[in-house]
Amino acid sequence: MADHTFSFQTTYSFSDFFSQDVQKTFGLLSHPSTSNPEPSPPQVQPAETVHSRKERQRRQALDRVLKKIIAENLPGQEHAISYLQHKFRRNCKSCTLASSGTAVRFFLAMLKTDSRDLCNVTRQDIEAFIEQEQDRGMAVRSVRNRTQALYSFIGYLVENDVIGSDILTRRIRLKMPVSLPRAIDPADVRALLSVLDHTRDRALFLLLLRTGMRVGELLDLPATDLNLPEKKILIYMGEKNYRGRVVYMSEDAVEAAEAWLSIRDSRQEMLFYSSRRPTLCYAAVRNRFTKYLEKAGLSGKGYTIHCLRHTFASEMLNAGLRLEVLQQLLGHSSLEVTRQYGRLTDKTREEEYFRAMAVIERGGIHGRY
Repeated sequence: MADHTFSFQTTYSFSDFFSQDVQKTFGLLSHPSTSNPEPSPPQVQPAETVHSRKERQRRQALDRVLKKIIAENLPGQEHAISYLQHKFRRNCKSCTLASSGTAVRFFLAMLKTDSRDLCNVTRQDIEAFIEQEQDRGMAVRSVRNRTQALYSFIGYLVENDVIGSDILTRRIRLKMPVSLPRAIDPADVRALLSVLDHTRDRALFLLLLRTGMRVGELLDLPATDLNLPEKKILIYMGEKNYRGRVVYMSEDAVEAAEAWLSIRDSRQEMLFYSSRRPTLCYAAVRNRFTKYLEKAGLSGKGYTIHCLRHTFASEMLNAGLRLEVLQQLLGHSSLEVTRQYGRLTDKTREEEYFRAMAVIERGGIHGRY
């Protein structure tokens, strides 16, 4: 392209790109000339809601990645800043902002090392970036995710006439392994449940196992969204796709939840919390799950906390639940994602195999090979 001038639909001042914390870090805020200002009275901070906490986390994630991009003085950083602000305005999650920012930062750092200009980026630059990430020893799924984040950035540059659209004509697609979801064996499930001796933990892990909720969805659940009389939980906003749904509880999950509600601090907003924080973090729950696996003698079987969700889906299909209903309970946007459990729990295929194998074992096959 002859002209690589970058233009915005809306005009922003430089300070619009950053929160005040970032501006203070790099000296972007002007300092008042008053020498001894009157101290302001202390303000009483209201209790942080789930929404305000997520907004704070989103802003912190954006600030962190912007600081790194500015500190490294990367080529085309003004476009990266504009893109990440665009992602923030689109209400992307903090983890999406962090992962997108990391992919863009690593790509611009590679261009800086190779003395390349962002406005003249080519397919070969994308291939070099993929090879660089593979050389880091990253899993193929992680490389795929970073490649997708990079293409999202490049698409944004194309839309704003920074680079030509030819770079998007033939996208590089990584071949992904198709693995089966790992469900916990029924005997191992019983062993795990037998060692859940903590009231809170028993309620937490039984709810994950019997509802199929994502861990983040349960940790972000206010206690008021738990409807024990009707044995259901209202998820007003799904963790991955922002779609609300209703899930249901089994009798043992209801009993465990009732036991926890009878002793929990009713002043806490969230259903599950820690002694020092109003919420439980994922790392703490994962560590507790690992300890229970060790206690049940299951630590060497490769189970993770997400296996509880896989186990729920597998058991429901084995019990005859329709695939379309399971899709709604799991909160999947696409039925194809849910269909992977059908490959794991296809009883019809299993029955037909053993019926055919019985014929073979009886010597009922007389053809030539």
